[in-house]
Amino acid sequence: MDYLDVNRANWDGRVPIHVASDFYDVEGFKAGRSPLRAFERDEVGDVTGRHLLHLQCHFGLDTLSWARLGAEVTGLDFSEAAVEQARAIAAECGLPAEFVTADVYDAVEALGGATYDIVYTGLGALVWLADLTGWARTVAALLKPGGFLYLAEFHPFADTMDDETGTTVTHDYFDLGPHVWEYPHTYTGGEILEHQTSVQFQHGLGEVVSAVAAAGLRVEFLREHDRTFFRRFRTLVDGQEGFRLPQGAPRIPLLYSLRASAPA
Repeated sequence: MDYLDVNRANWDGRVPIHVASDFYDVEGFKAGRSPLRAFERDEVGDVTGRHLLHLQCHFGLDTLSWARLGAEVTGLDFSEAAVEQARAIAAECGLPAEFVTADVYDAVEALGGATYDIVYTGLGALVWLADLTGWARTVAALLKPGGFLYLAEFHPFADTMDDETGTTVTHDYFDLGPHVWEYPHTYTGGEILEHQTSVQFQHGLGEVVSAVAAAGLRVEFLREHDRTFFRRFRTLVDGQEGFRLPQGAPRIPLLYSLRASAPA
């Protein structure tokens, strides 16, 4: 099985469903809503005038949100259907942005050797990557001297817990995969997918940090967060800053964020 071809077909089919979904709320975005989480904006800092590359950008709402904050943005995704939607939304909103269709591992060549002040990747990206060492080397090659990688991601420990309560370790943390899944729907609901197979890979925190360090980047911080942004477990309670376990319950990490800089 060629996991890239399988996943590309799966994601091409998700694009029109996602664009039409309440989950992404494209009309709200066009009216000014930002899907960026507050902690991401705080941890990345002022992006005014900085060149920001968003890897695995899907159809570009996060990318374009950084543009609204003053960054000069480029988004890259392996789905041409997603990139076409990103370009259309950017044009309708009058936001300057470049979007490129390419696999992450081909990014250096696809972007013509350009380098960036910030390489950003958002929630749910790493599970689609088979080779984190190669990914980190690619990121390092895309950064200007003194630039930095910013990664916000779902915490891999949460994926070991049972889906019902999030309190019992059920899955093997060290089972890296590949994991082949068959789901008729995407996570936003809606229509049945034509291509229902996807291939994912689990990456522990140690693997992520080691890959980034081996690529020559200096880890500035690794922060773990006790909230997430969808009901990962049925017991999670919705609040102003995302979903958390009920008050009084032992907390577990649900998200993490990492920032790592290239040598100046």
